[in-house]
This record gives sequence, C-alpha cells and structure tokens, in this order.
Amino acid sequence: MTPTRSLLMAFTLGLAAAGAAQAQDKVTFATNWKAQAAHGGFYQALADGTYQKAGLAVTIQPGGPQVNNRPLLPAGRIDFLMTGNLLHSFDNVKNQVPTVVVAAMFQKDPQALMAHPGQGYERFEQLKTAPVALIAKDGQFSWWAWLKAVHGFKDESLKPYNYNLAPFLANPKAIQQGYSVAEPIYVENQGKFKPVVHLLADHGFSTYSTLIEARTDTVKNRPELVQRFVDASILGWVNYLYGNRKAANAMMIKDNPEMTEAEIEASVALMKSQGIVDSGEAAKAGIGAMNAARIQDFYQQMVKAGLYRAGEVDLSKVATLQFVNKGVAQDVKARLTGK
Repeated sequence: MTPTRSLLMAFTLGLAAAGAAQAQDKVTFATNWKAQAAHGGFYQALADGTYQKAGLAVTIQPGGPQVNNRPLLPAGRIDFLMTGNLLHSFDNVKNQVPTVVVAAMFQKDPQALMAHPGQGYERFEQLKTAPVALIAKDGQFSWWAWLKAVHGFKDESLKPYNYNLAPFLANPKAIQQGYSVAEPIYVENQGKFKPVVHLLADHGFSTYSTLIEARTDTVKNRPELVQRFVDASILGWVNYLYGNRKAANAMMIKDNPEMTEAEIEASVALMKSQGIVDSGEAAKAGIGAMNAARIQDFYQQMVKAGLYRAGEVDLSKVATLQFVNKGVAQDVKARLTGK
C-alpha cells in the first residue's frame, strides 16, 4: 500500500470512527507567533476540513509578543506546539523537558540577513564587513554566535534590533536580521526597494524549522493521534502551497487583522522561491521530512559556536522519525502542480 493510500485510509477510518462516536479527538495546537503565511498549512488543514476528516477537532492557539505557548506543552495544556528551530528542542532535552519533535514542516529556517542593494553586499561573505549589524538580543546569543565562529562576523558591528525598520532604512550601509518571508516584504513596502536577502540556511545553518513538538508520553501512548495530526498537517501544507488557500488566508486574517491578503500572498511566493517548505529531503520523502544525520550536523555546528558542549544533549531524544519520511500527499502535490 502506498503512503498516500495509507493516509486516505487513515482519514476514512478516522472519519468513520468519529461519526460512530459523534465526537472527534480534541487537539489544541499552539503556534509561536501571530497568524501568518508561515502557519498557512495548519490553517489550511483546519479550513478545508482535512483535520476533521482525520478525526481531529483542532483548535489553533496563536502566539505573539506577549504570549509564550512553550511552557504549555510539557504542562499538558496543549497537545502540539509549533516551535522555531532545533535550538529550542536541544534546550528541552538538555533541561529534561519531556517533549520531542515529530515533524519539521520547513526544510530551511527562514532566518536571514538583509542589506541595501548596490552597497557591496551581494555576496554573503561581504556582509561581515558591514559597519552596522542590527540584531535582536535572542539572535545575538544564538545564530550570531554561529556566524562569528563559522563565518568570521565580529561583535563590533552589533547594534540592537528592536523590530523597527527605521534604523535600517535610514542607513544604506547597515545590515539587519529578518524573517526571509516577512521583513523583505515590509522593507519593500516602506522603503520602496527590494533588499538583498541572504538565507542563513543557504550558508550552512542547517536546522529544520517550524517544528511540530509533542509530549513524549503522547508519542508513547497515542502514536495514532500523532500520526493523524502530522499526516493531516502535511496534506494541509501541500494544499496551501499548491491549491486554493483563500479560506485559510481569511481564517489567518481573522486571527491576525494586521495581516493583509497581499502580504500573505507575497510571503507564500517567497516560501516557494526560497524552497522553505518543499525542498531538499521533502522533495522525495514529503513535507515534514527529517533525518538524524542533519540533526547531528546542526548540533555539531552549535557546539563549534559555543552554545553547547559535545555530548551535552542526547540527540536520540530530540526528534523521532516514526511519523515522517513516508511520502504523504506526494500524489496530491503531483496532481495540483502537474509534475
């Protein structure tokens, strides 16, 4: 039986069981920020009934600047959590927090550095010569340490980034951090120019991103629930990227009125062009794909950056591969794309 046929059978069985019991498994999925295109596949699965067909009554609980959903997962107040990248997962294992990654919806972390065009920053290695680097505190203590250790960046250029574009727009020689599917759009809207964008993922920052985490006891005791949520989320992402996403966009705008349809669509275009979701391993193994060697590679890079000691984190507890790499919804993608 093909993985997709298995998925469809799981959906059918889930729907039949739900109908018989007149109830579905209630699931709360929390994100790490306000609703945006980077959450689109999850909203798609909710909007088009994919979660429902999988026997799941899903509530999406957005994060935000004043909302920290991370502690809610180990506390049992939510069932699944969308988190940024593997650094959070390494920390969980290091601190004996009983959670595990069950899928990686982004093959590339969208963390990027932006620069003004025509200022000599067209090549990635030129960025370290910038006199001003606008980097937020959390970045300074994570991926900036990697940039220093691996690419020779210097602290002397650091200036705090307070999520205000004005200092960057005013200084053509400055570089600034950005989420590659968001800030470049804001720069173009406010500054009226397309910034030079360098994805850290294209230069060795090999973490997966937009991870789905579950509690280890859920994985142990309810693996069928985890599988249904992961499979339905993967199908949601395929349909969001390649199908009709208007209902999902409307749902996200309702949750986050600051977003517009135009911004969401521009972000989706960037996700596609940059290969954020569907590239690398996902091209064959399906969206959500992971492998242990890449997790180990990223950890070794973080050891080199001084964020962890060798052997400090038991990598076998960071992620489980039992729910991914099955080619789920690849036939749906082929039908939608004609490829």
